[in-house]
Amino acid sequence: MAVRSMTAYATTSVDTVAGTLTIELKSVNSRFLDLQFRMNDEFRAYEPFFRETIMQGVKRGKVECRLSFARGEQNASVLSLNHSLFLELSRLQYEIRQRDPQAQAMTVNELLRWPGMIEEAAPDQETLQQQVRQAMIDTLDTFTAEREREGAALTEALVERVVAMQQIVGKIEPLIPQMVEQFKQKAIERMQEALGVALSDSVPVTMTQQEASERIRQEVTLYGMRIDVAEELSRLKIHLDETKAILEKGGLVGKRMDFMLQELNREANTLGSKAAIRELSDASMELKLLIEQIREQVQNLE
Repeated sequence: MAVRSMTAYATTSVDTVAGTLTIELKSVNSRFLDLQFRMNDEFRAYEPFFRETIMQGVKRGKVECRLSFARGEQNASVLSLNHSLFLELSRLQYEIRQRDPQAQAMTVNELLRWPGMIEEAAPDQETLQQQVRQAMIDTLDTFTAEREREGAALTEALVERVVAMQQIVGKIEPLIPQMVEQFKQKAIERMQEALGVALSDSVPVTMTQQEASERIRQEVTLYGMRIDVAEELSRLKIHLDETKAILEKGGLVGKRMDFMLQELNREANTLGSKAAIRELSDASMELKLLIEQIREQVQNLE
């Protein structure tokens, strides 16, 4: 199943037995599925079918369905005389004039204005129903295709950013062991230098220089473990692989992508907090920038 965008627009106009029917579908982002219908009362009977049809193809988004109807000349109403009512009025008029010869006969205008005398030929309802339903299906097909086209473009852009993040991780990963070792060595040299000054002082000390050096080495090793980001980079690689797999698999990816972005952002923040070299700090900032760019686009995905 293709990745679909939540924003799309589609319209269909068809000539029916009753006139020209136009159906519009448009949608914007929403956390849930929100359906709204704009139609004349004469089409309200179709709303359950429209609702069911849309729900089969749309899972998230605020969707507005609008129906408009125009009666053309070719669909002009065909008027006919209500013969049974005309005969009944004629019979009653005859009886009245039999009793009262002075009574005036009804004029043609009065007869035509009598309620129910003129009938409007109704279109075939079964044919009209089939045409309206097919128009809804055709509109939804166009609407879905538009959402899939936009979703494909968004997916391509998102995958590019994920690949860019993988490249960043790939560049800084080889630097980590060297970074930790260099940090340890510099820290030991500085602390030993400071220790040498302290031991040369006349103030009595409680440990030998050898004991102090060993203690320094232990503390530096512990701190070096705290700034080692190998574990964070490992989790970043796993999360990025999973994010790419979600996008390539397709379907309803919006909520899953929201979760993966939370995990990626957590690791990028930890990476920045442990940054002991400029390359690591820059990588953290670049990762967070790409994550935010992905987050903005994911808001459009179903």
